[in-house]
Amino acid sequence: MSYLYLTILFPLIGFIILAAGRDRLSENVAAIIGVGAVGLSALTTLYAGLDFYQQGGMAYNQNLWTWFNVGGFAPQIGLHLDGLSLLMTGMVTGVGFLIHIFASWYMRGDEYGYARFFSYFNLFVASMLVLVLGDNLALLFLGWEGVGLCSYLLIGYYYVNPANGWAAIKAFTVTRVGDVFLLIALFLLYQQFGTLDTVYIVENAHVVLTDSNLAFWTALMLFLGAAGKSAQIPLQTWLADAMAGPTPVSALIHAATMVTAGVYLTSRTYTVFEMAPQVLQFISITGAVTLLVAGFAALVQTDIKRVLAYSTMSQLGYMFMAVGAEAYQAGLFHMLTHAFFKALLFLSSGAVIIACHHEQNIFKMGGLWKKIPFVFACFVVGGGALAALPFITVGYFSKDAILGAVYAHGQIANLPLYNCLYWTGVAGAFLTSIYTFRLIWLVFFGQEKTHAHPIKGVTYWGPLSILLVLSTGVGALLKAPVEKLLTSAQIPVFAIPESLEHAVHGAEHTAVGIALGGLVIGVILFAFAYNAVKTIANTGFGAGISHIWRTAFGFDALYNIVFVKPFLLLARLLGRDPVDGLWLLVPALVKGGHKFTSYRQTGLLREYASSIGLGVVVLLIVLIITQVGV
Repeated sequence: MSYLYLTILFPLIGFIILAAGRDRLSENVAAIIGVGAVGLSALTTLYAGLDFYQQGGMAYNQNLWTWFNVGGFAPQIGLHLDGLSLLMTGMVTGVGFLIHIFASWYMRGDEYGYARFFSYFNLFVASMLVLVLGDNLALLFLGWEGVGLCSYLLIGYYYVNPANGWAAIKAFTVTRVGDVFLLIALFLLYQQFGTLDTVYIVENAHVVLTDSNLAFWTALMLFLGAAGKSAQIPLQTWLADAMAGPTPVSALIHAATMVTAGVYLTSRTYTVFEMAPQVLQFISITGAVTLLVAGFAALVQTDIKRVLAYSTMSQLGYMFMAVGAEAYQAGLFHMLTHAFFKALLFLSSGAVIIACHHEQNIFKMGGLWKKIPFVFACFVVGGGALAALPFITVGYFSKDAILGAVYAHGQIANLPLYNCLYWTGVAGAFLTSIYTFRLIWLVFFGQEKTHAHPIKGVTYWGPLSILLVLSTGVGALLKAPVEKLLTSAQIPVFAIPESLEHAVHGAEHTAVGIALGGLVIGVILFAFAYNAVKTIANTGFGAGISHIWRTAFGFDALYNIVFVKPFLLLARLLGRDPVDGLWLLVPALVKGGHKFTSYRQTGLLREYASSIGLGVVVLLIVLIITQVGV
């Protein structure tokens, strides 16, 4: 597996060629380079996976060179391949390759620079691969910052519209807040372990992190760093605005790369979190609150991509609930299945947007199932997986495993908190079914409001076909191989005692039943009683609730008051640099003294005599006062 570095090198070379060529490259050449680079990376990953399997799942390390050496701190540019990193690399390159193929169709004729787009896309994949393959946390942080930079470049890709630029700045700024927390965590880890080698930290956390207070703050900083990238409350506000970028960008960010980085980090360093049980509970609570807030927000969105964005936030909440319940394998498997069906949904929404002449408002669509039946089928399968329809979709096999694990963890640890979190997750599943049906119904049924033209091309339907199959129950066949991979990487299996198996199955069946009930409610509300829904929404109370949900409970407005406005006020106050202005008093005083003394040099004898006389009087007065005081 000495060729492992090629998985990163191929997209990096693609980025360099595309960035250097830019407008000098035709669209066909740019597509071949951009898509081909990630395709070669995917093939290398496949070959590495086969080699990994033949060697019995033994972890492999490849040290390329020493990055730097400062005061004995000498992190390597080194790669580490085990079951977890292989899973992540396969997801990034495999799903990323399909998204690149689709993007080659979607971005045709783009006036902002076809080659420029693919250069950013290739760099994004390369950065994510550095993140997941790096054998130390310093290298992980390099990839972490790389995907942050690429998200800024791609979200603000349509730079002519200032709103897109602000969305990119917002994503970059909010995720940087999380990155500061992650950097603090790295400092704490290096202080305690003397290294940032990931394997060493994971294997020795139970021995080194004996100070519970220090373990708490280290784990908390790690999670807050992860929360920034994975859009968990309170650092979730950037995700919905990230829809400003092209639709393939949304698919890549939300399905296979950036937002999954936080889940990967917390699962990779799970032993650190096990030394701080309070932080694990906090992670589950954060995930539960996030999925509920995102579920309500998705219910009332009008932009097709924003509905899917909030659904991403919600599904990430389930993954973090699993991490907090120590069901790491369940969370990681849901991350994989989510990559399949969310990429399918985002790319399908891109096809809808192209068919409707770049219209994204779902209330201006309708009746599309006849015009683009294949896209309709993709939406039904992807939406079914999102809502976790039992047995026939892959989402059922991953999401319900998380809910069952959360319920079981509460029973095993005798923590009523996790029972509450289980019911929160069930409520989130109920909301998911409603807003998923709402989305599909408004887009594909009813009266046609925007004339849609047929779409065609193998680069459009090919990736969708593969993702469609993987989003059905067929994708569940990957569960056993994924468990084997993660077990080889020493990611713990969440074991349910035999005495609890019946109760856990009952909890999972309850979750399925309530999710199906949500689907029935969605059918009633939007297929049969939509006029009543609109009537309620137009009342004062309905409009108020809709506004709260549409703005995702006002986090943006709150942050604007608490952080943005005070910062702008401070910037205005310090705009002229008062410290620098204070130092300007010195030359002003010297200049004033010079002007005064120069003014007194008149050359008139009587003025000089009067000045001397005045000075003598002043001296006499001072002398008298001094003597009297004595």
